[in-house]
Amino acid sequence: MPNTKRPLDCCRLIAPLILLVGGCVPRPENEVVVYSALDQEFAAPMLSSFDRHVDSEIQVNARFDIESTKTIGLVNRILGERDRPVCDLFWNNEIIHTVRLQKAGLLKEIDWPIDTVWPAGCIASDGTWCGFAARARVLIVNKKLLPDPDQWPTSVLDLADPKWKGQGAIARPLFGTTATHAAVLENQLGQEKADALFREIQQNAVTLSGNKQVAQAVSAGQVAWGLTDTDDAVIERDLGFPVEIVFPDQQPDQMGTLRIPNTLAVLKDAPHPVAAEQLALFLMSPETEKRLAMGNSSQIPLFRSVKEQPRVLPEESVRWLDADFEAAADRWEPLAERLNGIFVD
Repeated sequence: MPNTKRPLDCCRLIAPLILLVGGCVPRPENEVVVYSALDQEFAAPMLSSFDRHVDSEIQVNARFDIESTKTIGLVNRILGERDRPVCDLFWNNEIIHTVRLQKAGLLKEIDWPIDTVWPAGCIASDGTWCGFAARARVLIVNKKLLPDPDQWPTSVLDLADPKWKGQGAIARPLFGTTATHAAVLENQLGQEKADALFREIQQNAVTLSGNKQVAQAVSAGQVAWGLTDTDDAVIERDLGFPVEIVFPDQQPDQMGTLRIPNTLAVLKDAPHPVAAEQLALFLMSPETEKRLAMGNSSQIPLFRSVKEQPRVLPEESVRWLDADFEAAADRWEPLAERLNGIFVD
């Protein structure tokens, strides 16, 4: 946990004044620009709440990217604008590429209003980003094709088992949460074992373009099961398809289920730093997590005070993988090159 005691921000305290000499000159704080990789249908209501209930004088200008590579696209946009920043607040729906911005020195340290004990790996070591409202990496199983629960896959590693050749599916692990998952696995297993695993998965499993496509292929009976995110899996179950959600790797000798939080980060040289921090602190709250948990995406709260549990969680408690996302991000660029060579079109 980073040190939460920070010097007072002089600009914030004297924002109403114009300093003529020897100080910092505040800029008008009537706008905050948000780059959001979280889908507009989920993020927009939260941003509108800030405008309605907190500060109607600050206009939230949200920019969403609808491409399948949206996270990488937005991060590359921020990197490209580093000399003349446009973005104030980055809302990412995963974590590895937020850490890329941290490593590049582009994020501002924030005193995040979180519980004293926060899940391991879900806050930056230097306080520059914080995770909340997670999705889990789960297996979705077609119950018609696999009617006996005792025969269902139970581990992410089952994707490499020849027993399931052609029956399991995975999104190409170059973007989004599947890329994050690949980086975490390499950090857990080491490069040699991880590369062998990825080659076996590529040879054994069906590779699709994204997590949604994996969930839809399972619900349509095109494959028996697949690895996807909880938000994509629960939608197929809610639609009445004969599918079930399995939280993998729950045995004592297994690694646990990976959860990947949304992340918030304020740009260090944000054009509107006061408004950006105010919005970040508003979003990082139990109320935001409650709304995301109860919504269609069924995201998993990290605040202990949120009693409303999302419908995607099983009745029994879940063993979570203790992921070091910062270490995983350090490995991403060379890993991405190798994955490109393994998971060729």
